[in-house]
Amino acid sequence: MVSMYLSSMLFLLSGSLSCLVLSLLCLKSGQAWFIEWELLSLNSSSIVMTLILDWMSFMFLGFVMFISSMVLYYSGEYMHGDSNMNRFMYLVLAFVMSMGFLIISPNLISILLGWDGLGLVSYALVIYYQNEKSANAGMLTALSNRVGDVAILLAISLFFSCGGWNFLFYVENMPIIGSGGLLCGLVVLAAMTKSAQIPFSAWLPAAMAAPTPVSALVHSSTLVTAGVYLLIRFSPALEGRLSQTVLLLLSSLTMFMAGLGANFEYDLKKIIALSTLSQLGVMMSILSLGYADLAFFHLLAHALFKALLFMCAGAVIHSVKDYQDIRMMGGLVYHMPLTGMCMNLANLALCGTPFLAGFYSKDMILEVAFMSPINLVSFLLYALATGLTVCYTMRLVYYSLSGDFNLGNLYSISDEGKIMTNPMMGLSVGAVFGGATLAWLIFPCPYMICMSPVFKMLALIVSVIGGVLGYLLNLNAVNYNLNSLKYYNSVVFSGSMWFMPFLSTYGASKNFLGSGETYQSVGDMGWSEYYGGQGIYSFIMSSSKILQVFQDNSMKIYMLSFLLWVIVLVFVVV
Repeated sequence: MVSMYLSSMLFLLSGSLSCLVLSLLCLKSGQAWFIEWELLSLNSSSIVMTLILDWMSFMFLGFVMFISSMVLYYSGEYMHGDSNMNRFMYLVLAFVMSMGFLIISPNLISILLGWDGLGLVSYALVIYYQNEKSANAGMLTALSNRVGDVAILLAISLFFSCGGWNFLFYVENMPIIGSGGLLCGLVVLAAMTKSAQIPFSAWLPAAMAAPTPVSALVHSSTLVTAGVYLLIRFSPALEGRLSQTVLLLLSSLTMFMAGLGANFEYDLKKIIALSTLSQLGVMMSILSLGYADLAFFHLLAHALFKALLFMCAGAVIHSVKDYQDIRMMGGLVYHMPLTGMCMNLANLALCGTPFLAGFYSKDMILEVAFMSPINLVSFLLYALATGLTVCYTMRLVYYSLSGDFNLGNLYSISDEGKIMTNPMMGLSVGAVFGGATLAWLIFPCPYMICMSPVFKMLALIVSVIGGVLGYLLNLNAVNYNLNSLKYYNSVVFSGSMWFMPFLSTYGASKNFLGSGETYQSVGDMGWSEYYGGQGIYSFIMSSSKILQVFQDNSMKIYMLSFLLWVIVLVFVVV
């Protein structure tokens, strides 16, 4: 068992280092490798298996493998005692392999290997703990992602008219109207389902039913980033299209909605999941403004500190008797100083604290967005979402790490698990130095930022206001005054992601299931049965019973039939 997670970790770590070195070589030389195998040709369109190996795919693959190696090593202790630990390890490795296929595929047919592989394995991981809650969450995850799978399949059929499926050849010259516009709309739809943008956001917090190491992997660098990565590759084709404007509005709303919902959530893992959703909105919104390189920069920087944050949350949950309610924690920094330090580091990076990993990408995104010709609604959503991020982060810190100790008397909380703390330390280095290093590598020529001092300080101002409000409001809330009951409707609406989980499950299926029940009772089990199979069966059975009576050689039947024959004969003769 030990050798399984250690060997997997070493294999992925060596692969990560190799990919990062190759990425640096590609950045320096400007080279890329394009490998293609033709499988068959159909109406002059070749169905091929294609790989693209450039600096972007190598760098993203290196980050995915590095985070996966840390997660697998961490799982060695977190999943210790699980009777199916080997199965868990194989599922995680299949998950990483699917993401790898998606990263290096510039072909819509070969990309399905990774795209559908992520959907299938994520379902198996979400339902890993076999209970009703996990089953419901897994079904919501799978069915939400199937919408995007259908969009990819429709896009494949439209690409047939281009003469091939290697989308890198066509994104620069895709027609604005006709099939080109529809094709871009389908790709954007697929990316929105995978990256959980409104109205497909409900599945992302529900996927927290999976084990915490899986959450650390899924919400940092694999499943939820697949849609963002696909749109980064497709970004030249989105310029000047309606789908770009729609994506900007929906991603900004997602960013705001997730930040607002996290301020009313008490489940530790769901708060971090909603913060992931908010950051995905940031990536999608800046991508829709035409800055794919900034979206990729934030994608990598976010992966480092979000994986660290989930690992810290898993260590906390593991220690506090498997509670996930932050109201049952408090004062953990005195008992778990190392985990508390790493968790605060990840939280500060998430808030964009200068000079941590999140600062370099998030601050540049906000400044470039404020310089862009965006409308007032998008501008306000950006500013509010930035403040809400710091607000729910300070709330999380107050409830879990500081404040009063709210656990019972019998507890054993410590940082003694070396197997869990070692990978956290590795990711902490990335959370501190990753942003600056990536900024030097990806942007050799810096962006020209030109704005007034007020706009330059706006991100810092809203962050400070959000942090102060988050701490002061929850300082009062912990006294259990139940202030939320005074504004019950608003709190429920904000804390339930604007009723999206309800609308995505019961709301979406109620009419269809009700109509199906009516058709079944009136049609299948009613008139169609009466005049169909059951009615014919009853008629044949009753008729066969009458025939059976005639075939029983009964004297009464013979005499009765003879009498009837005589009566008929008399009437005929007369």
